[in-house]
Amino acid sequence: MNVLFWGTPAYAVPTLEALVAAGHELVGVVSQPDRRRGRGKELVPSPVKARALELGLSVFTPERIRREPATQQALAALGAELSVVVAFGQILPPEVLAQPPLGCWNGHGSLLPRWRGAGPIQWSLLEGDAVTGVGIMAMEEGLDTGPVLLERAIPIGLLENAQQLGERLSQLTAELFVAALPRIEAAGPGPQAERWGRLGVRPQGEAGLSYARMLTKADFSLDWSASALALHRRVMALYPAAHTSWRGLRLKLLASEPLVRRLAPQLSAEGAALAERWAPPSGADPVGGAAAPGTVLERVEATGLVVATGGCPLLLRASQLEGKRAAAGQALLQQLGAEVGERLGEPLVERAQN
Repeated sequence: MNVLFWGTPAYAVPTLEALVAAGHELVGVVSQPDRRRGRGKELVPSPVKARALELGLSVFTPERIRREPATQQALAALGAELSVVVAFGQILPPEVLAQPPLGCWNGHGSLLPRWRGAGPIQWSLLEGDAVTGVGIMAMEEGLDTGPVLLERAIPIGLLENAQQLGERLSQLTAELFVAALPRIEAAGPGPQAERWGRLGVRPQGEAGLSYARMLTKADFSLDWSASALALHRRVMALYPAAHTSWRGLRLKLLASEPLVRRLAPQLSAEGAALAERWAPPSGADPVGGAAAPGTVLERVEATGLVVATGGCPLLLRASQLEGKRAAAGQALLQQLGAEVGERLGEPLVERAQN
């Protein structure tokens, strides 16, 4: 089948590769323009563009597809039977949605209608969802409102971060698209409502509807007066960018465990043992509860730091101090040099501008 592929980040690459491996003819790939990255601010292609060029595919990089009629016409001339969209990063205008006779189909990283929008993976972790998944959805003008053709759910691990969860969901997206395309082809062209009827798509209801709003800079700053579980979810969801401060420098938190007794079966062996020691029985006052949030309560050799929060303590297992490499376990203890009683989250040092 002739397919036009739309995608930008590494998340979309497995689907691109899977469609090629399945024998589909990719008549073109649309991705976001090259962006300046790194210290040298050199132009760098998106992961999808880079992989597409390696595969010998034609690539289009519109700055704003809805404002570029010439690009829209060029894409229409490719003769794609359908479009596959995975994390492209722009909203497709009606003129583009109407081009392929078999429609435009999106691989969305949530169980719709929960977490419509651009950051479903982060928000499923932030809100502590037990499960998430992927839906192959027919695209229409609304934001992630189209009916769902295929869907599969997967559990979310307590200690799983956004990168790890994203890798699993990206592979699942590829698998589902490979399964979906023969069904879409067999249903054939025709009026949209008739095609959808032949496919037996599931319309989205309003029950469980939620939106994954755009994250702001404030979302990435940790408030130690929050509970250990809320802080841990933020560390996992915003990996690797959730941050606090340490001795006046920015400190990114890369791995943590909430020392909550009821969560012990989901913690590491070290975390479960520390939860037994630091987390009180239900209804009791927190151990170390007199310590201000952010206070280092214990140095655990070869493991990390136990830090006070607004509830049970948090185990900090990996971090990256400003200007340093990421460190975990014993290396973290050596890098931070933290002593019991010191506090994370003090105001950052203001630097003079040259």
